[in-house]
Amino acid sequence: MTASASAQTPPLPAIDFIDLKAQRRAIGPAMEEAILEVVRDGRYILGPQVGQLEQELKRFCSARHAIGCANGTDAIGLILMAMKLRPGDAVICPSFTFAATAEVVAWLGATPVFIDVDPVTYNLDPAALDTARDTAVQNGLKLRAVIAVDLFGQPADYDPIEAWCAAEGVMLIADTAQGFGSTYKGRIAGSIGDFATTSFFPAKPLGCYGDGGAVFTKHDAFVEPLRSLHIHGKGEDKYDNIRIGVNSRLDTVQAAVLLKKLEVFAAEIDARQQVAARYEAGLSDVAVTPQVLDGCVSTWAQYVIRIPAAARDGFINGLKSKGVPTAIYYPKPLHQQTAYRRFPVAGNGLPVSDRIAHEVVALPMHAYLDEATQAYIIDVARDALKAAGPKPAV
Repeated sequence: MTASASAQTPPLPAIDFIDLKAQRRAIGPAMEEAILEVVRDGRYILGPQVGQLEQELKRFCSARHAIGCANGTDAIGLILMAMKLRPGDAVICPSFTFAATAEVVAWLGATPVFIDVDPVTYNLDPAALDTARDTAVQNGLKLRAVIAVDLFGQPADYDPIEAWCAAEGVMLIADTAQGFGSTYKGRIAGSIGDFATTSFFPAKPLGCYGDGGAVFTKHDAFVEPLRSLHIHGKGEDKYDNIRIGVNSRLDTVQAAVLLKKLEVFAAEIDARQQVAARYEAGLSDVAVTPQVLDGCVSTWAQYVIRIPAAARDGFINGLKSKGVPTAIYYPKPLHQQTAYRRFPVAGNGLPVSDRIAHEVVALPMHAYLDEATQAYIIDVARDALKAAGPKPAV
């Protein structure tokens, strides 16, 4: 390319899919001081900030108990260990989610039974629970729990799920790694279900500067086993182990980071609503845009649209050529993945999960996405969709 041609080509905008640096600029000095306080104090593991964070997390979502741990995957695993899940047990899990939801069931030799999702919310379909239970029974399994995922930031439809679990006598675990802080009919995720879990992976709506997670529960009787299990199964002290546990502590620096981030979390959730509303206004006529259940608030961990499967590669490449990043959550449901194909699926298959995996595309989404940048993204997306044809049926 000649110098003159290069001068005539405007540079592509620098757009982050999730701009973690923007938040860092907003709260940088206070964050630096919080981290330095831990460094100066020297209590790097289970320092006082860990307990403070657990109290603030409880207060934020009105949970009865909160226990910090090393990551969101361990959070689910600790619950299942405390439940004494074992081979021959079954746990119902949605297939259209990240592998962590089901892998912890398999860790313990139990069996995930995959269930389909609702075509509007992409969360576990309550209408499919009877079929999933019957599938577990047909496979000679004892159903112990349901894990509902708050996918992309939207809470699952908990009223019918909770009623079903109560009638069946099984535990409900709310995997709110993407949805912590979302609201379901007046209840904040973290306080819903027998247990809830979250992840503080940096890209999550409430993320730290490394790995981290938390367990929430309303059951007093599970607190001592959970606290024991996440520190090697300790008893009165760490050299008196009364259980086979794991090493899953939330370190003090990450707790300090989260305490500062929690101070702005509610405002960031509000900002995400504005970003989502702009996407809805700009794209709903050309793509299937996400719809939030009545009475609910999403944290918009991702903004995922659906477009015709045949047009998806062209759409992604068209946006990439204009400097707009995208991602696919998730290109292959769990029941189609090599490690999970041997596990049972509810009924005769999971058609919704199979279909939407070929249609979903996530656009840049974070609390600091400014209007001008988002307007550019919307314009580029609309141009790329001109040749895509009619949007998919819901």
